Amino acid sequence: MRELYGTELEELESLLLDEGQLVDRAIRGALNALARDDLELADELISFDDEIDHRYLTIEQGIPSLLARQTPVAGDLRLVLAILYINLHLERIADYCVTVAKLTKLSHDLPRDTASLEALEEMGERCREMLATGLEDFHARDVRHPQALVDMDRPIDRANRKLVDRFVAFGTDEPQREWAMRMMLVSRCLERIGDHAVDIGEQTSYLVGGQFEEFTDASHPTPRPTK
Repeated sequence: MRELYGTELEELESLLLDEGQLVDRAIRGALNALARDDLELADELISFDDEIDHRYLTIEQGIPSLLARQTPVAGDLRLVLAILYINLHLERIADYCVTVAKLTKLSHDLPRDTASLEALEEMGERCREMLATGLEDFHARDVRHPQALVDMDRPIDRANRKLVDRFVAFGTDEPQREWAMRMMLVSRCLERIGDHAVDIGEQTSYLVGGQFEEFTDASHPTPRPTK
């Protein structure tokens, strides 16, 4: 019975990692639709979210079924909880990708700013790198560098702040200001994706160490030393 339980846990983890690959495709698709101002690709991405939601629900429903049949020991319980929360973070990331696709559609044919688009693409690629790192560390149970994801996230936070300042400073041309306001929301979506990747790292730290601890990030700044 315990052997079957272990097999089911492995299957849930495998489903989760597969979901991570789908979410990476969603980020890439959102970035491509935005860069190309491609309405068809944006619609495909919005529809693709159903596949991610199906994977999310399969894992979400599989966990109660697993727990109903077995009483996991401490290590296994941490793994179950980590899968549960990482699954949620992946689903949220996918939702942000859908939001980017919808904003791309709303911004179609409006005047675009090349430098801003390049900055958004760079943010998105860093998000993909963070997600891959977080999931690889989870699969390998690797927490040797717990602050690595935070360090990767800081440039995304800085880029978001710079883009917000850039968009606010746009001129009086109404169509371009409309585009800028929508791209400000895109930037915020990408910044949040980075935060969710950091949260995935926190779940790996909890899984391996047995104690949950929030990593220091932009929303939890390190206190300044007192004189």
